[in-house]
Amino acid sequence: MRKEVIEVYKRYGIDPKKAIETLKSVPLSIQCWQLDDIDGFLKKESLSGGIASTGNYPFKARGFDELVKDYKFALDLIPGKKKINLHAIYESDEPVDRSEISYKNFAKWIDFAKNNGYGIDFNPTVFSSEMLVDGLSLSSPKKEVRDYWVKHCINSIKISEKFGEVLNEKSLCNIWIPDGEKESPADRLSLRKNLKDSLDRIFEYKFDKKYCDVSLESKVFGIGVESFTVGSSEFYQNYCAHSEAINLVDMGHYHPTENVADKISSILLFNDKMAFHISRPVRWDSDHVVKLNDELQEVCDELVKCDALNRAYIGLDYFDGSINRVASLVIGARNLVKALLRSLLTPWETLKEYQNEGKHTEVLLLQEELKTLPWEEVYEEYLKECNVESEYTWFNKVKEYEKEVMSKRG
Repeated sequence: MRKEVIEVYKRYGIDPKKAIETLKSVPLSIQCWQLDDIDGFLKKESLSGGIASTGNYPFKARGFDELVKDYKFALDLIPGKKKINLHAIYESDEPVDRSEISYKNFAKWIDFAKNNGYGIDFNPTVFSSEMLVDGLSLSSPKKEVRDYWVKHCINSIKISEKFGEVLNEKSLCNIWIPDGEKESPADRLSLRKNLKDSLDRIFEYKFDKKYCDVSLESKVFGIGVESFTVGSSEFYQNYCAHSEAINLVDMGHYHPTENVADKISSILLFNDKMAFHISRPVRWDSDHVVKLNDELQEVCDELVKCDALNRAYIGLDYFDGSINRVASLVIGARNLVKALLRSLLTPWETLKEYQNEGKHTEVLLLQEELKTLPWEEVYEEYLKECNVESEYTWFNKVKEYEKEVMSKRG
């Protein structure tokens, strides 16, 4: 890093080297499902439950070996500390019914994680299943359906718990369900009561917090459930306030006019932890590749200025099948890294002092000045220290990999 860059930031009371060291310690959970359009390895059910991946770019990973090869290649192009973000449908060994999954079904993932120094986060897969009856799972009026998904979720928590223990890095088990109604429901209360009762049964299992946490992810609506979602933001916020669960915020799971970043300070004020899915909605929860836009920057700003990098699980969640899937994963993850670094290069204490003193002109002026500072040079230094390809060369590696490896898939 040039001495001039260090001096520029020093004028604002910022040490770029400290920002880099802080960023190195922040684990980012990278979603494996970008690489195969969230098909998974079960091959029994087509995507359903409000899940849709669009695009037909060739060379999609077709099984564990191909997906892990692509995954490793992508992760090597992403700087900093990484975790694997895994769904239950990505069993590495002989598939079993989802209600029967256990830690042993993911043995190859454990080996992959150990060999590369990754932790693993886990997600029960409560979609694309014949047991999603009338679009309902944990909130279903049918007891046998609720029992099935309660068992799946408890087993998923046990798997996450074991990941944390074996890999010596705490795992997050995140529960999202697609339950809802296409038209206005005749009875909202009973469906939410069913969901509450199911969650109560799930949390009867006392997992070891040393090894894992469990989060609940809300959503405003989905395809086929446009009028009503059982697991709304209000429902889960209240449930998390009275349980062991952590509130997970997904950037695409709110009304388009809501400011997702604005929610962070309120959640952290009343909770020790929170979880985040970084995505990019376009008009709805469309899971576009994450861009370095104002929405992403504001979310990262809030996480940094609320001193929440050690209190928040940060993961990516998108799946785009219209472009090279490896490049898609790298582009989104690198943009998240850039936004976090820019936040760490911001003199938040000075800005807070200006605000408290009523110096609103100074706040606006400093905010605008910071946009022109040479953060890109600090970012390139970060890539160099992480031994990762430069911003200007990494895509050449992807094109070569596509030609030499991916194109052979037909």
